[in-house]
Amino acid sequence: MSEERKIMVKMEEVTSVDSPPKARVTDADESAGDKLERKRDYLEGFLSQKPEGEKAGEPGGSTYDAIIDVLKEIFDPEIPVNIYDLGLIYGVEVTDEGHAVVTMTLTTPHCPVAESMPAEVELRVGAVPGVGTVDVNLVWDPPWDPQLMSDEAKLELGML
Repeated sequence: MSEERKIMVKMEEVTSVDSPPKARVTDADESAGDKLERKRDYLEGFLSQKPEGEKAGEPGGSTYDAIIDVLKEIFDPEIPVNIYDLGLIYGVEVTDEGHAVVTMTLTTPHCPVAESMPAEVELRVGAVPGVGTVDVNLVWDPPWDPQLMSDEAKLELGML
């Protein structure tokens, strides 16, 4: 059985609506000259700030960039592309004390270089000036996917 519902709507006809009050902001006892001087002080303080120098272990820093350059010199033996552009490097972290941590994966867990590649990464990154110790974390999650490759790598392999 269907049940009918009736909704009652009350309608009222109006001839006009009062407009809402306008918001007004007034500066109590502040002259235009005072306001201009306050803005000028703000800008002088802002413009006098100097940018912080890049830290060596952050992107754009000398040690970080040197590590990336070294990783771009290591090639996968089966694919003629370096491991960085291939998307095998998931992350690079460098502390102020020179401790580097590289998180990486391989194209497959059964990769023939599964034992030697992390050791080569550790050896090469450890040789970068400013790096004291190196940890290489080999991870399988998320799994490597061809979409992780840089455009340069895709172009080299004819995928673009």
